[in-house]
Amino acid sequence: MLRVYNTLTRTKETFEPVVPGKVGMYLCGPTVYKPSHIGHMVGPTIFDTIKRYLVYSGYDVTWVVNITDVDDKLIAESQARGVPMSEVAEEMTADYKNNLKAMGVDSIDVFPKATEYIGKIIEFISKLVDKGFAYESDGDVYFEVAKFPEYGKLSNRTLDQMSGEGGGTADRKRSNFDFALWKSAKPGEPSWDSPWGKGRPGWHIECSVMSGSILGETFDIHGGGLDLQFPHHENEIAQSEACHGKCMAKYWMHNGLMQASNQVGKVGGRKTRDAEEAKEGDYASQEAGKISKSKGASAFRDLLKKFKPENIRFFLLSTHYRRPIDYSEERLAEVGKGLEAFYRYFKRFESVSGQSFYELDAPKTRAEGDVYEQSAPIDGAFAEFGTQVKGFRAKFLDAMDDDFNTAGGVAVFFDYLRALNRFVEANALETKTGAETESARAALVAATTVFKELTLTLGLFRQPVEEDAQQDDSLVEPLMNLLIELRKNAKKNKDFATADAIRNSLKEIGVTLEDRPGGVCVWTREN
Repeated sequence: MLRVYNTLTRTKETFEPVVPGKVGMYLCGPTVYKPSHIGHMVGPTIFDTIKRYLVYSGYDVTWVVNITDVDDKLIAESQARGVPMSEVAEEMTADYKNNLKAMGVDSIDVFPKATEYIGKIIEFISKLVDKGFAYESDGDVYFEVAKFPEYGKLSNRTLDQMSGEGGGTADRKRSNFDFALWKSAKPGEPSWDSPWGKGRPGWHIECSVMSGSILGETFDIHGGGLDLQFPHHENEIAQSEACHGKCMAKYWMHNGLMQASNQVGKVGGRKTRDAEEAKEGDYASQEAGKISKSKGASAFRDLLKKFKPENIRFFLLSTHYRRPIDYSEERLAEVGKGLEAFYRYFKRFESVSGQSFYELDAPKTRAEGDVYEQSAPIDGAFAEFGTQVKGFRAKFLDAMDDDFNTAGGVAVFFDYLRALNRFVEANALETKTGAETESARAALVAATTVFKELTLTLGLFRQPVEEDAQQDDSLVEPLMNLLIELRKNAKKNKDFATADAIRNSLKEIGVTLEDRPGGVCVWTREN
C-alpha cells in the first residue's frame, strides 16, 4: 500500500487519487533567466522517479512542469543583455530541457509557458475580483489575504508569524500581506492589455492557472522545493481555492534543498552552520544554505563535463527526497566509485551469460513483476537464492511504498549486487560448464532481470554509460590484456613484487584490477 507524506497534513497518508487509477501531478518549474544549475535538477529528477514508480504501480499519470517566461529577473536580464525577454527565455528553456534530457528526465507530459496563458490568467483574476477576494489599485491587482481565513494552512503559520511584503508598492495595498496578481507595466517592459490597463501577471497566479487548466480544479500531487512552500504554494492555495471553492491539490510534496557539503550555505555563499543541522522539512535551517544562481552556483552543463548524468542521478536518489542533499563534487566522485561496482557486474554478467544487462526484457509493471517472480527459474535447486531475490524485491517495494524512499531502495541495490556476485562465484559460472552450470546461469539471468526491473523504476541503468574518448582507443584493450598476462606470469613464477607493482601502478592512473575465482582477472577504469 503506497503512502505519501502530505505537507498539508504533516502525516503520511494512504495514496488515493481523485480519480481512481489516474494521477495528475504538477511541479513548479524554473524562471528561465540564467543557465540551469544542479539545484534545478533536484525536483525534476525526484518527481521523474515518482512518476516512474506510479506508472510501474499501475497508474495513468499526467505530469506537468511549468516554465516561468515572464518575471522581474527575466526582464532585468533582457535589459542587461540588450535582447528581447522572449529571446532570453527561449535560450534558457532550451538549456533547461537539454539538461533534463541528459539526466534521463523524459517523462514530463506538458511544459506550459506562462506567456501562453495570459488570457486565462486575466479571466482568473477577474473572477477573484468579482468574488471580492482581490482588488485593483493604480493598475495593480492584489489578493486580499484577510478575505481567505485558511491562509497559512500549508506553511502552518498565522499572519502574526508572517513578515508580509512591503517594497515600493506597499502604499497601494490594503495590507502588507496582500500579494500581486497583476502588475502594471513600467516603461520599456513587456506587457499585455487587461481590464486594469497594460501589465503582466504576478508569479503565483501563473501556476494556479496553468495547473488548473491542464489538470483540473482539484488534482492529486503538487510538488516543489521546500523553499516554495511559503509564500508561493501558500499563495497558490489561497487564490485557487478562493476562485474555485474547492481543494486545489490533494497531496503537497516538498523535496529538501541542496546544500553545500558540510555547511548550510548556498554554493558561492557564506558558511552558516554544519549541514547535519539542516533538518528534514525545516525550511529555516535549509533555506540558509540552498544552492542557487544568486550565490554563484555554476551552470549544470559545466558539471556534465566532469560527471556522467547517471552518476548525478544516482547521487540525488541516494538521499530521501524530503531530506536536504549534502552536495560537493567530492561526494559526486565518491558516488561514482560506488556505481563502478554495478558496471563491473554488468560486464561480468554479460561474460557469464552471453546476454547484455541492458537488453534484458524486464517487467515494466508491478503486476508483471509479480508474475515473473513466481515463474522465474530461481527455485528448485536454487531455492535459497530465489528466496533472497524475492526478499530483495519485497524490501525495495516496501521502501518505495513508504513515501518513495529511494535512499532505502538504493541500499537494497547494493545488498542485491553482493548476492548476485556471490552466486556467480559459488557456482563457478566463469569457469565451469555442464547442465548444472546452465541451470545456475538461467537462475542468474532471472535474478538479474528482477534487479533490472527494480532499477528501471528509479530511471537507473537504462542504457550503457558512454565511455570516455580515452577509453575508446583501440589500443587500450590489447594493452590491458598484455599487462594482465604479464602479471599472471609474474605471480605464477612467485615474483609477487612485480605482480604488485603492475597492480599498484595501474591503480595510480585509475585502473582497478579485480582477481576472481578460476584465475580470471578483470579491469575497470574510474570515470
